[in-house]
Amino acid sequence: MSDTPSAPAANGENGAATEQPGFRILAQFVRDFSFENPNAPESLRADSAGLQPQIDIGVEMNARGRQDGLFEVDLKLTATAKRGDKTAFHVELLYGGLFAISGVPEADLEAVLLIECPRFLFPYARRLISDVTSEGGFPPFQLDPIDFAGVYAARKAQAGGEGGLVGNA
Repeated sequence: MSDTPSAPAANGENGAATEQPGFRILAQFVRDFSFENPNAPESLRADSAGLQPQIDIGVEMNARGRQDGLFEVDLKLTATAKRGDKTAFHVELLYGGLFAISGVPEADLEAVLLIECPRFLFPYARRLISDVTSEGGFPPFQLDPIDFAGVYAARKAQAGGEGGLVGNA
């Protein structure tokens, strides 16, 4: 075993050590989780109205700094399946993570918080939604992968291209 660091710090212009960019997830948690199957047991029948369900998906990401220098990131996923005008199921999940971020320039911090952190949280949130729809009597619902960079860019464009999508505590 060696006492040398696994990732040596790069030297800046003045010869001072600069911290390598990176983040660590310190905790993951379910903040809020809801599953509704309002028309059971009729909605569970394979021939239910003979229609394939129409599924609407919603994705939101939020991040906020904390006084201890850590960041909380929330990923909110919603899915509503309807057959005709009847709801087959509705699931809403607010899944969070606590992140330590280091060496990231201030100008890039928002993108890391709203793209990279949700990208890390997504597989766990996706599994929870699959499990709950299966337990609700439906085939497991697998969310398609999400382009968090695209969602971030659209949200930023909608906000007028200004910063400030990340809140501080």
